Amino acid sequence: MNLSQIHSVYCIGIGGIGMSALARWFKHNGKAVSGYDRTATALTDQLISEGFDIHFEDNMAYVSAQVKEQKEKVLVIYTPAVPQGHQELNWFKNKDFKVMKRAAVLGWITEQMPCLAVAGTHGKTTTSSMLVHLLKSSGIDCAGFLGGISTNYKTNMVLNQTAEAFAVIEADEYDRSFLSLQPQMAVVTSADADHLDIYADADNVKDSFRDFIQQIKVKGTLVIKESLQKDLVNRDDLKCKTYALSSGEIRAKGLHIKDGSFVFDYQDGEDAITGLRLQVPGYHNVENMLAAIALSKTLGAHDEQIKAAVASYAGVKRRFEYIIKSESRVFIDDYAHHPVEIQATLKSARALYPHHKMTVVFQPHLFTRTRDFAEDFAQSLSLADEVILLPIYPAREEPLPGVSSEMLLDKINIPQKSVVNKTSVLALLKKQQPELLITLGAGDIDQLVEPLKNAFL
Repeated sequence: MNLSQIHSVYCIGIGGIGMSALARWFKHNGKAVSGYDRTATALTDQLISEGFDIHFEDNMAYVSAQVKEQKEKVLVIYTPAVPQGHQELNWFKNKDFKVMKRAAVLGWITEQMPCLAVAGTHGKTTTSSMLVHLLKSSGIDCAGFLGGISTNYKTNMVLNQTAEAFAVIEADEYDRSFLSLQPQMAVVTSADADHLDIYADADNVKDSFRDFIQQIKVKGTLVIKESLQKDLVNRDDLKCKTYALSSGEIRAKGLHIKDGSFVFDYQDGEDAITGLRLQVPGYHNVENMLAAIALSKTLGAHDEQIKAAVASYAGVKRRFEYIIKSESRVFIDDYAHHPVEIQATLKSARALYPHHKMTVVFQPHLFTRTRDFAEDFAQSLSLADEVILLPIYPAREEPLPGVSSEMLLDKINIPQKSVVNKTSVLALLKKQQPELLITLGAGDIDQLVEPLKNAFL
């Protein structure tokens, strides 16, 4: 693919968090970008306000003549979530347009720009955004293709200023998409069982991460969670560093909570940065920051620049995001949808607010994930004082017999628990007035955040 020969880019699934980042990158590079998505969202509204032409009906009549009539100059990109029977996608394929998966396009971009890839079943969005912020704050130019909206930059596509910039790419394991990348440097934050509708079992997930590590260029750099190194790394040509809160070559020393922030020293052998203050809460976020610091130092960021950037890092929307933070009430919203993520979020919240009653509203995401991890979900959610479950958000799936939020409720080991539909939960919480409320999930639970905020203020 030759970027100079492309005039128009058409994105099927343009409202996806990863696809919208690509759309913004192509527009930044002078291409006419338009697309389709199934439903209008806050993100598609923002894209339209930025000048993107978007429609919400699977119908070629809404596709511009400029796209339909200039086949040689058009690139069509789609996500794996698009169904096989999608009319527009099949029209482009049947007419022999250049049609590529989003992951393949990201792979092509990594051939044009030196790539820093962040992989992991969880932690990759936050770690990617941290790395972008540390590099930008240190005067090191980069483009950031993020899987969430950076609070610092108000976007999921942080644009580069020069042709020599690095590309920081969130490497998605879903559908093995990250195997399209060939990074110079990579981070692996985690490799827990997930997406078992794609991978047969936990071993297959790990096999895929081993394959990803093989994709790192010869003599490249890998920063990997200490517990994963022996199991996943089988290369002696990489510069490999391990990290964890209190083990590995890179660790957090003297970690403590002060005034709601996590204060710690970055320690890598004799190399140290003292007195780091991370405003975004969570022990898991301290670990993520260790990995981001390690790569930033490798690329030439100075300690004082890093220290200032850590202090000014403001997080990612829906990653331990404070919606309300006052003496009388705390409301946190988080994207967590895997048992390990939920456990990390609730443990961090408990450490910050040990004397508050913790009320958690969780919307399970996917029938298969709920089925495959029911016991683990129940164990993680039992860390709360009260759990309110919403019905399962199906996304791309059809219902499975016997798999429901009620099934999950039976396994949760606390007395205060219930299943409430989405239309009733607002009135319930308004009546209860919880002192520490945490909303969790990757479906459409985010639509409750603003109404809940308004109900409490």
